[in-house]
Amino acid sequence: MEPHETIQRWWDDDASVYDDSAGHAISDPVEAAAWRRALEVTLPDPVSRILDVGTGTGSLALLIAELGHAVTGLDLSEGMLERARSKADEAGAAIVFVHGRAEEPPPGPFDAVVERHVLWTVPDPVSTLRAWRSVTRPAGRLVLLEGSWGGDGPFVALADLATQAIERLYGIAGHHHASYPNDLALPLEGVSSPAPFLEAIAAAGWQRIRLARLRDVEWAIERRLPFPLGPLSHRPRYAIVADAPA
Repeated sequence: MEPHETIQRWWDDDASVYDDSAGHAISDPVEAAAWRRALEVTLPDPVSRILDVGTGTGSLALLIAELGHAVTGLDLSEGMLERARSKADEAGAAIVFVHGRAEEPPPGPFDAVVERHVLWTVPDPVSTLRAWRSVTRPAGRLVLLEGSWGGDGPFVALADLATQAIERLYGIAGHHHASYPNDLALPLEGVSSPAPFLEAIAAAGWQRIRLARLRDVEWAIERRLPFPLGPLSHRPRYAIVADAPA
């Protein structure tokens, strides 16, 4: 089976449980407000045409639409898109959803391409970032909302073991239906620094790369988890912004 087929099947199967996690659905009002602010300061002024890659169940697309933008959501999983369309209809949001691979975005030009926690799932990040640049207008914007998913510091492995034990004690279910396929070659999986993202962005021809920690988002995520899961499961999160050549 091709890697994209494996990934698509996994996310189709995950669609039924994905929004059970408050962090996936962005259903916690404090976390939603923190993400809304992060989007407000990183995206162009409204009304802009925004492509949300890996839109999933549409949580981020809905926040972007609330800010006054025209949003197109792209996702590999039709199962995810079914839920995204339902949520958009319920909210009265005029979002266009497109079924397709991240590496094959719909025609632009878009004023900005945004993704949240998606780039680590693609087998060839540099080619994917080039494809996104090809549908972005000159001097348009790239916004990656990512994190150091491998954690940082010398005690990450111990903290993760403690987190798993406490989640079992509390009866907290996993965030997904199953573990992610471990036979895929994903260059950005489990990184512990933003550096690999920055290198891929530069290699894809984006310019004026800048980086900012999303500390309000980190705080909002930690506060909704029962103690001590917030501090134990902490991961640095950041926004990476870059410009397409003028």
